[in-house]
Amino acid sequence: MQLGTRWPVDGETPPRLPDSVVAAVRDVETELMDTDTTNWRWTLTWLEGKPVVELDDGTVIRVAPDGSAVVTPA
Repeated sequence: MQLGTRWPVDGETPPRLPDSVVAAVRDVETELMDTDTTNWRWTLTWLEGKPVVELDDGTVIRVAPDGSAVVTPA
């Protein structure tokens, strides 16, 4: 596993993320519009060369074999 970076909710996503993951991040953030996420951060790590993105609440986004993003809610 390789540590990537952290960024705030509604912040700019890292440029290396696949479009499917960026879209999934934005979808999750849209669902959280009525939640105070002021201090929440996303954490990006790389596992076997694929991104794993986790929100402070425990939501996880991974890339499926077909390239789509899979969201596992907290």
